[in-house]
Amino acid sequence: MKSDTLKDRLVPVLTILVVLVVVWYVAAALMNASFQRDMDQRANQTRGTIEFIEKTLSQPKPLLPAPHQVVQNVFENTFLRKLSSNRSLVYHSWVTLSSTLLGFGFGTLLGIVIAVGIVHIKALDRSLMPWVIASQTIPILAIAPMVIVVLGAINITGLIPKALISTYLSFFPVTVGMVKGLRSPEVMFLDLMRTYNATPAQTFWKLRVPASVPFLFTSMKVAIAASLVGAIVGELPTGAVAGIGSKLLAGSYYSQTIDIWAALIAGSVLAAGLVAIVGLVAKIVDRSMGGRPA
Repeated sequence: MKSDTLKDRLVPVLTILVVLVVVWYVAAALMNASFQRDMDQRANQTRGTIEFIEKTLSQPKPLLPAPHQVVQNVFENTFLRKLSSNRSLVYHSWVTLSSTLLGFGFGTLLGIVIAVGIVHIKALDRSLMPWVIASQTIPILAIAPMVIVVLGAINITGLIPKALISTYLSFFPVTVGMVKGLRSPEVMFLDLMRTYNATPAQTFWKLRVPASVPFLFTSMKVAIAASLVGAIVGELPTGAVAGIGSKLLAGSYYSQTIDIWAALIAGSVLAAGLVAIVGLVAKIVDRSMGGRPA
């Protein structure tokens, strides 16, 4: 039964992955063809179809790098570089991860506090919640430079500005999820707590908080991915010399498209790992609270 379930999960994912890789190779060959054709004309060379396609997939600065070029770059800059090297993806990922985790921690704490206030204070529900929603309509690319400049004017640089940008993106899903979770207990259970003469604090800790835990971890998965995006965006206007954002900037300055795609892959893997860790913690907490495995 478990093998059938694993097969049902892996086959669709692997099928989509194979299709994407094939489409990627075709797109790379087509997009790089014009540049390769121009190079061949300047060198007065005539190539066969197979050789021409091979050249389009092995250019040093292609318009769209082939998958094997990106994989090779990721492998070299992950396993064949010193961790302190400026070209190491592990080093740059760690720099981005540090601001991501700090911003995620701030955002989660802020989101929980706002949610508790909204659920228990009607004035905050009517006044604060619309502003929380409206805050997410402002593009992060417009906010990030403002945050960097304002904090830089008071000599606050480095990790804190990037963490605050991550906080801005991560607090919203936590707030919405916790509000939904704290309000999830049915009226019957709330009436039962009143029948037991429970205090508001007892109702909160023994009913509302346990009911909100699944909503909290679901929103945290979204929040930590958003926090990573905020950390990367926060590195762009600072002229950072380290971090995934700095790799993207350097790649764009020097037309190193393979480095750009390698940095994107590193960011994607980092995001997937963070979401998986949050999911694992959610399962552990759920089991410790008496939940049954699905």
